[in-house]
Formats: sequence, structure tokens, C-alpha cells
Amino acid sequence: MTSLNGAIVLVTGANGGLGTHFVNQALARGAAKVYASARTPRSWDDPRVVPLTLDVTDSESIAAAAAAAQDVTVLINNAGAAVSTPGILMHTDEEIRRNVETNFLGPLFLARAFAPALRANYNAAIIDIHSALSWYAVAGIYSATKAALWSATNSLRLELAPAGVQVVGVHVGYVDTAMAAHTDDAKADPAEVVHSVLDGLEAGAHEVLADQTSVQLKAGLSAPIDVVYPQLQETTP
Repeated sequence: MTSLNGAIVLVTGANGGLGTHFVNQALARGAAKVYASARTPRSWDDPRVVPLTLDVTDSESIAAAAAAAQDVTVLINNAGAAVSTPGILMHTDEEIRRNVETNFLGPLFLARAFAPALRANYNAAIIDIHSALSWYAVAGIYSATKAALWSATNSLRLELAPAGVQVVGVHVGYVDTAMAAHTDDAKADPAEVVHSVLDGLEAGAHEVLADQTSVQLKAGLSAPIDVVYPQLQETTP
């Protein structure tokens, strides 16, 4: 388990709805410092918050952040990209690449860049924000990239376990942030999601299912594929 008391935390996508809660709640739990990273960092009213420029799709930016924040003990891969329409074939090259680079390659490359510091620091952890849609492919390219991140998180967990680094994978459905503004479906409170995630971290969890949608989707993974996706039954000859 990883305590946030005295931790040095780096949050990607810190300007967003979930990111802001990660910053504030980490501080409330005793974090000594939080690197609040974004492409264009904003100012914060707490001296424990260090704004940090980071573009998770840019390898030079990742390297610069790792060099500037060698004291990090908890890396929270929160930054994400989405598309407002479903499907995987009709998106542009740019939309597909942006989702792959932001949702999959970014967290993976950040984990690789910070792994030496995390291995060297006591009480270290990585939190990867997946999605319930990584288990339910209705979101096309977004689902695909989040499924890839889920797999990568499982691999990271095994690889970093010998060094005592806790790796937490988080699944959650729609959260009431700007990223989910396009849907009228039920949305989780971002403050409650972050609270559940940090509770899981400090309890030693490997995985956090932050809402009922995620619980239900994981429970259904063993079902036949045409039960998971009943629309397939409508197309069977």
C-alpha cells in the first residue's frame, strides 16, 4: 500500500475536472508536493503545488518533466483524449493518432521515464486511469486505446512489483467533467471518483472499480460475445 502522507505526486491533465480533484485531494491527504502538469499549466494558490509543463504526446516534453521531477513517488496518469462520436473506421488519421498517443503511449512512456525514480523512492506508485469503456467497445477508438492501456497497466504491475512499486488501474464510466459533456447519460461525481481511487491506493489495491458501471461490465466479461453485444444477434443470418 502507498501512503500519500509526505508523498511527492505528479498529476497529468491537472487542469481538468478529475485532475484538479487529484491535486487537491492528494494535498488534503498529506502530500508534501504535487506537480500539476498540463500543456499550459495554470497557477495554484497553494505553495505545495508546482505547475509543470507537460505534453504527454511529446517525447522531449516527457523527458524534460522526468528530469525536473526526479523526486516523484506517485505518478497519476490522468490526462486523456476522447472523440465525440462512436466507431473506429470513420475517424480521421489525426483523431486516431491523438487518442493512441494521449491515452496509451503517453501513460506508457511516462511510466518508463519515471520508473527509475519510482524504483528508487520508497512508498512509490503509479495510477492509470482506464475507463469502463475499455471493457465495452462501443466507443470505438477511445475504447481501443483504453483497452490497450489496461493491458499495459497489467504488464507494468508485474514488472514493477519486485521493486515494491504499486500499480493501480482505475475503471470508471462517464464522469461529470468537460470530457463527458457530449452525453446525457448518468455521470459520476469527479470528487467521489478521486476519493475512491486514493482510498484504493492507500489500501494497497491493484484495481479500483470506481462506479457501478465498471463493476457490472467487469462481471460480464466472461459472457458470450453476443450477450455482451446483443446488437450482434440482430445481424446474425
